[in-house]
Amino acid sequence: MVDRLTSLDASFLYLEDPDTPMHVAGFLVLESPRGGLDHEDLVELVSSRLPLVPRFRQKVVEVPGHLANPAWVDDPDFDVTYHVRRSALPRPGTEEQLLDLVARLTARPLDHHRPLWEMYLVEGLADDRIAVVTKTHPALVDGLTAIDIGQVILDDAPVPADRPAPADDWRPRRPPGPVALVWEAVEEAVQRPTAVLDTVRTATGDLRATAGRLLGTAGSVLTALARTTVRPAPTSPLNGPIGRQRRVAVARADLEQLKGVRRVLGGTVNDVLLATVTGALREWLLSRGEPVVGSTSVRALVPVSVRPDDTDLDDPTGGVVSSLLLDLPVGEPNPRVRVARIGYAMRGAAQGGQSVGAGTLVALSGFAPPTLHALGARAASGLSRRLFNLVVTNVPGPQQPLYASGARMLEVFPVVPLARGQGLAIGLTSYDGTVYFGLNADRDSVSDVDVLADLIEQEVADLVETTTQGPPAPQPPPARRAPTRRTRGGAAGGD
Repeated sequence: MVDRLTSLDASFLYLEDPDTPMHVAGFLVLESPRGGLDHEDLVELVSSRLPLVPRFRQKVVEVPGHLANPAWVDDPDFDVTYHVRRSALPRPGTEEQLLDLVARLTARPLDHHRPLWEMYLVEGLADDRIAVVTKTHPALVDGLTAIDIGQVILDDAPVPADRPAPADDWRPRRPPGPVALVWEAVEEAVQRPTAVLDTVRTATGDLRATAGRLLGTAGSVLTALARTTVRPAPTSPLNGPIGRQRRVAVARADLEQLKGVRRVLGGTVNDVLLATVTGALREWLLSRGEPVVGSTSVRALVPVSVRPDDTDLDDPTGGVVSSLLLDLPVGEPNPRVRVARIGYAMRGAAQGGQSVGAGTLVALSGFAPPTLHALGARAASGLSRRLFNLVVTNVPGPQQPLYASGARMLEVFPVVPLARGQGLAIGLTSYDGTVYFGLNADRDSVSDVDVLADLIEQEVADLVETTTQGPPAPQPPPARRAPTRRTRGGAAGGD
């Protein structure tokens, strides 16, 4: 029997189009080690780690007539050098040049006739640095505990401790032909007739119905849809038709400074980060001449880690991912009040039934965290303009240096995909004492995304300044306590 894609993963492929490639991207900035790190070194490193991620040597084949979901098969022509590529920046190798390259690579869809991932070694950065850009399709790594190739190339020491290398006796199995695929599909249809209906719904783009049946969450899906239909997302310049080209911008924040703000204002580091994004969006809207009044808000889809009370808080894979539809109070001019309002809204949403569980969220928006970094968001079939204005993902990363073949990773930036009709997505991750913001935007409708990135850093500076002086922040009413679950703040990994 073939290893078949779930209806959900198949939906990701069917709903992808040239304007909205679905892969999750990111880039690492590395310090060039002594002796350098060239393309051959990276190819050798990736090749040695491929046994840890066997799916990365498989491709997707469709069943004729869509009689069943597509299947995973070994790629008999797998060539690691096709997937691990080489690029370079012209002198002087500035960050602006790197971001322009990342934007162009991000905008380019993956080849669905090959394994659904790519990696680029980028040479020529200033200050003797190199970069690695990764692109991975969510269908390839489909679970909370799954890892992708960008993670397995990293070690916690310049010279990894001696450990047995994974055996690599991989030999591609002969892929089934069209007749065999059809025959297996017919056998499955006889054994499980409902599979045919699921396949038809998936192929025709009925993602909500398919994922609801698959995950047993149809009731939750309908409830969430009813709630958001009654109260649609606010009108925003962030939403509208988008094209195929992207712009990428970045921002940085010191993690200890953010923790200091949290200690003064209360809440979590995640609350502080969301307030930072909110304040930056406020100033960005004003810079564009958009009307901003006290009641103005922007709705964000915000994934968070939800853990049972007995889960180890230091374990990034413990618990599950849930997401909140959160109205960011961009109309609030006081940064202290913004933090308090967001913290109150986060607790109320998580404990008052407004959170969207991981399974339901997939059915609504295509969110499928593909790695331990849990970065990814994609709205399905035009739903995003009705449900939310943008996605803001914030996940914890390691707080000690990591290395790739001896090259120390200096920075890491996520690049979250855009949904249809969604002009901006913001990804955050923390690493070695710094929070890194990656902003992915439609090139035309959000052409000034670099301004927004600058405003994020300015908002962090303003929050740090305002918490070193002045009266304490106003405290909102206490939220109801949840009996068994609680949310964990993102980048710092602490409440």
